[in-house]
Amino acid sequence: MRLHGRLFGALAVPIAAAFIVAACGSSASGGGGGGATTSAPPAVTSSAPAVGAGTGTTAPKAQDITIQNFAFTPQTLAVKAGTTVTWTNRDSVPHDVTSADGMSTGAATTSLFSSGTMGTGQSFSFTFKKPGTYFYECTIHAAEPTMHAKVVVK
Repeated sequence: MRLHGRLFGALAVPIAAAFIVAACGSSASGGGGGGATTSAPPAVTSSAPAVGAGTGTTAPKAQDITIQNFAFTPQTLAVKAGTTVTWTNRDSVPHDVTSADGMSTGAATTSLFSSGTMGTGQSFSFTFKKPGTYFYECTIHAAEPTMHAKVVVK
């Protein structure tokens, strides 16, 4: 009995410590270090200012664009001024969303908005306040025609 009690006591402390470290470490690190995590990756948010001036009215409903199979879906999205558009990466590879001066593989990027690299499940949002046509691309896969798209703001 005495040997079993010592063995149990010797194992209980390291096992309990491992559970505590695992529970604290995965959420505190934001999923960036080492082990797998069951929570969704942190969302990527826009640090760029919104386009145009506010109207003082309630913003239209948000719109979503999916990045999957190396394509933006929908390829063209029409929205009202003041709409927030959210892109979500559903591919198993990283993508980004960067404003561009056209919708071709030869388009140049602009500084209007840029998501930075987004992993699987991550999102980026941007509010379009001024009417116009806004082109964007995934700069990581700019050679792919389906990685170029546009938002038309009315």
